[in-house]
Amino acid sequence: MSDVPRRTAQRTAKLVSLPLGMAGRGAIGLGKRVGGQSAEAVAAQFQAKTAEQVFAVLGELKGGAMKIGQALSVMEAAMPEEWAGPYRATLTKLQEAAPPLPPAQVHAVLAAELGPRWRTAKFRDFDDIPAAAASIGQVHKATWRDGRTVAVKIQYPGARDALLSDLTQLSRVARVAAGWIPGLDIKPVMAELRARMSEELDYLLEADHQRAFADAFRGDPDFAIPDVVHATAKVLVSDWLPGVPLSRIIAEGGTDTRNAAAQLYLEFLLAGPVRSGQLHADPHPGNFRITPDGRLGVLDFGAVNRLPSGLPPAIGRLLTFALAGDADQLLAGLREEGFIKPSIAVDPQELLGYLVMFLEPLTYERYTFDRAWLRSVSLRVNDIRRPEWVVGMKLNLPPEYLLIHRVWLGGIGVLCQIGGELPPREVLARYLPGFDLALLPPGR
Repeated sequence: MSDVPRRTAQRTAKLVSLPLGMAGRGAIGLGKRVGGQSAEAVAAQFQAKTAEQVFAVLGELKGGAMKIGQALSVMEAAMPEEWAGPYRATLTKLQEAAPPLPPAQVHAVLAAELGPRWRTAKFRDFDDIPAAAASIGQVHKATWRDGRTVAVKIQYPGARDALLSDLTQLSRVARVAAGWIPGLDIKPVMAELRARMSEELDYLLEADHQRAFADAFRGDPDFAIPDVVHATAKVLVSDWLPGVPLSRIIAEGGTDTRNAAAQLYLEFLLAGPVRSGQLHADPHPGNFRITPDGRLGVLDFGAVNRLPSGLPPAIGRLLTFALAGDADQLLAGLREEGFIKPSIAVDPQELLGYLVMFLEPLTYERYTFDRAWLRSVSLRVNDIRRPEWVVGMKLNLPPEYLLIHRVWLGGIGVLCQIGGELPPREVLARYLPGFDLALLPPGR
């Protein structure tokens, strides 16, 4: 067996081990219940062991599994502290780190993309030790031929096959999960996800996205986007962007720093579609930093949702209906946008009660997003004994909202990791079309 098929088989075996491991732990849990342990104690043990295996497996893989791992690491803020705490370092490591590519393989990619004399023709110097490594590529610091300091992002050899193979395996798990959710149509969602992941492999396309953001935010006092210096299909060279990673601010930042970072982070995610016609769709902390002049620096434009007219006004209208307590308009609007299938019956007031849980921060003039709030929401939504769980099972995710939903969900997770105070209603009113503060009761 050659190296490529062998690596693919090994990756598949690791991914398959996840559901098998969960099934085994489920059987053990049933035995413990028969033996007299409480449901809550067994559930906590099951969750802890499952999380340990999930992040151990995903952390060893690049490609699609690593992308999923990064998304999960963003949401660690929603996990109960008693078992999320010991794994937090492992989870957040997925945001920026992966096993680095050896220098010989880096040089081979650069020679293929930039020519055999790449080191002397393109660079004054090149650091073989990567400055960052992530899911489908790693970044090296270098000096470009004109003397500027640059970041050189190099795609891992075989990244395309690995990414799409992992996505195929994960799709099988998703299809099984979708069978338990009567309101969810998983096929178009997975097709959209596959198309988006394929785009992330094209660094020429990513360069176009980055140029659009850089042009839209050029000279901005609050945001910094590095210019593209050179691009090929598998190598992307950009201006080096100095700064303190958002992950470090999450770990050790003071109150003022957290507040500023949280507001800049939320404003950028909302301002992107307004200013550039694009939504930055990879919101984990590894892609953001606070520059020495206090701006929010933004990296990695492989995952972008093109929104030439900005965010859909329906989002702002639906948020307004929910916060104003208009259950009937909310239900009608969600049906119109495809979030609830015509065949699914939902009580308007129960639907409103379900969504209001997520919107509590928008009932305040200023709010501190934190892990405690997100955990409380997560526990309520995932408790099958509560009516919210039944409502959640009836909701659908239209494919055109896939990346928007992913960004908002991930963005909320990051805000809760940062733990900063900000005026959420004011920020949404400034950037989100259809969101009408005049129709809402005063904030608390």
